[in-house]
Amino acid sequence: MFWITGILAFFISPVADNLTTALILATVILTIGANEPKFIAVSCVNIVVAANAGGAFSPFGDITTLMVWQKGVLGFEVFFKLFIPSVINFIVPAAIMHFSIPLGTPILPDEDTPEIQHGGLVIVGLFLLTICTSIGFHQFLHLPPVIGMLTGLAYLKLFGYYLRMKHRREFAGFDSIPGSEGSGSGFDVFSQIAKAEWDTLFFFYGIIMCVGGLGFIGYLSVASTFIYGEWGATAANISVGLMSALVDNIPVMFAVLTMRPDMSEAQWLLVTLTAGTGGSLLSIGSAAGVALMGQARGVYTFFSHLKWLPVIALGYAASIAVHMLINT
Repeated sequence: MFWITGILAFFISPVADNLTTALILATVILTIGANEPKFIAVSCVNIVVAANAGGAFSPFGDITTLMVWQKGVLGFEVFFKLFIPSVINFIVPAAIMHFSIPLGTPILPDEDTPEIQHGGLVIVGLFLLTICTSIGFHQFLHLPPVIGMLTGLAYLKLFGYYLRMKHRREFAGFDSIPGSEGSGSGFDVFSQIAKAEWDTLFFFYGIIMCVGGLGFIGYLSVASTFIYGEWGATAANISVGLMSALVDNIPVMFAVLTMRPDMSEAQWLLVTLTAGTGGSLLSIGSAAGVALMGQARGVYTFFSHLKWLPVIALGYAASIAVHMLINT
């Protein structure tokens, strides 16, 4: 289960975003490892590393890669040059953490096998259609990817209306619709959005506002001149990944895009890799780690992640070396 959830996190994250992927797979870990806290802790670390590594080679894998793509710095297909370095970033720490997994077999809960709710497969298809719409809008119509995402929300809302109307004919009211939980609201997309973690969203919004303020005042221009002018692009981009572990990768990447240093494609790929995977060094370095600390509160903590810092740093360094070898 350690390897299955890790591999799934690596390959789902490029499509579904690292935060969403981490939350879904952490639920699996918490369910099957309810009697083994040590297994939960090490598996959560593995999921965070895998989700961040998988998200680094896709425009949809992380907010940082989405920001780089949306700014037009790198083309959609260019991100896939980071696939092999991302694999190294995940495999190296996972192979070492493998030896700390406790022995035993997971105890599954005594519950009936869940079934896909009515319309579930259609919603999966709508999700993939949303990704294609966002790519198409950006590549061919030169519209921001957010327009495609909002169009996908319209797809979902229209299908939700269809579900409501169909169940209205079949049942007396909305209470019989799967997922309504007796509220009488039926399948309502906006009611699900209202349950989002707004505290986390406002946290990132505030950080980005602060970084934008620093850029407006001029401090980021001074920092860009010193870091990229004195240190050089490679050392500066590697340090960006280390800073993202402390500050979170989203504001760090926003700061780099605000500076907009003159770099080659390989260097922009490097800063994309380091900002995306450098957040794995600490649990507070990425949205996936912050979310899992809340979901597995008391089991997966800052210090349970911190003890694996040397191992994760080894994978971080190995991925950078592989990138410099094959992409420069």
